[in-house]
Amino acid sequence: PTAMRGSFAEEHLRLPPEVLISVMKKHQRYFPVKSPEGRLLPYFIAVRNGGREHLNVVIDGNEQVIRARFADAAFFINEDLQKKLEDYRPRLSTLTFQIKLGSMLDKTTRIERLVEKLIPQLGLSEAEAAVARRAASLCKADLVTNMVVEMTSLQGIMGRYYALQSGEPEAVAQAIWEHYLPRSAGDALPATSAGLVVGLADRLDTLAGLFAAGLAPTGTKDPFAQRRAALGLALSLGLKGVDFDLRQGLQMAAEELPIPATAESQAACLDFIVGRLRSYLLEREQGFRYDVVEAVLAEQQANPARVFRAVRELSRWVARPDWNTILPAYARCVRITRDQPEQFTVAPEAFVDPAEDEFWRALQTAESAPRRPGSVDDFFAAFLPLIPVINRFFEAVLVMAEEPTVRANRLGLLQRVAALAKGVADFSKLEGF
Repeated sequence: PTAMRGSFAEEHLRLPPEVLISVMKKHQRYFPVKSPEGRLLPYFIAVRNGGREHLNVVIDGNEQVIRARFADAAFFINEDLQKKLEDYRPRLSTLTFQIKLGSMLDKTTRIERLVEKLIPQLGLSEAEAAVARRAASLCKADLVTNMVVEMTSLQGIMGRYYALQSGEPEAVAQAIWEHYLPRSAGDALPATSAGLVVGLADRLDTLAGLFAAGLAPTGTKDPFAQRRAALGLALSLGLKGVDFDLRQGLQMAAEELPIPATAESQAACLDFIVGRLRSYLLEREQGFRYDVVEAVLAEQQANPARVFRAVRELSRWVARPDWNTILPAYARCVRITRDQPEQFTVAPEAFVDPAEDEFWRALQTAESAPRRPGSVDDFFAAFLPLIPVINRFFEAVLVMAEEPTVRANRLGLLQRVAALAKGVADFSKLEGF
């Protein structure tokens, strides 16, 4: 194999660089060439199967081919620019999304309605809301343009370019592009609230709709790229730190569907999204422990942002040198109560041992401590002062006392301690519990 450098006329650089790169890579298997600053240069690297003999002839042939490819791209774009981006929207009715879920125009309408619901949920300002509404209306319009029909990988990219050329505000054009982000693990995240909201609406509609239609991915088959949609949904919320309940989001999306979405399909859809989130957290790059991830997901799986925060926090706690004194204290309270079918009420007037009074006062302090929803750090800040009290309690009294009222009181105290972790993590899934 012999590498060679070809060139093309600089006038082609007037086209969007993403178009030129896509043509070089997809059609010709060329390597584009960039300056150290990242600016595209009028060169390409190709590889021939042979030596350097007559290499100039081969270079000339490749240059003629790329010239023709770029001319085609320029023609497509010039044709597309004869109309504004919004003028392409009605033609989305000719493009089927899925037979039970209608056309891409139907999907766009659902995205618009869902964006309207998400705006107050995510606290967008009036200006951001206006951008999100306009971007939702135009987000799929480029799918029927010549350039995107020719190269579907340019969806969103051409939407941004055509929006700007049509006189749309920069923020709207940016949101049209960003609603596809992230396209994979490690990809850029939406930088704007409008792009994030439109992307959430798009993915929620896709996932809720396809699961309702009985089209969950099976094995290696994923024709609607639902794995990518689920990962994008989880990462855009989790890595951006946006608190949002996926159960509520899927329900809102289900209300807009043309077909009924059962509780079973909604639950299966959430499990699918959580599965992608779990895989991401366990990947080598993240390096989180399996038991830590499972403990957090057991209580917070519907809120990716809280999952990310809690997994990071719990990872720090389990690495502490005093962890082997912290977990056992909590575990003692849980193990003795988790098989109790009854929820016991604590009656302080029936205490018979000073250790019970001490436990009760410390427990009330822990329960009243200020805590952020789902915060592992806040849980342990409230729990740590309880540890010596718990240890003294177990040394001083027999929990399973013969007298029913005394036994119920002591079990009730321990149940209240166990309940402190509700909504934070299921610590019973941790190693050493």
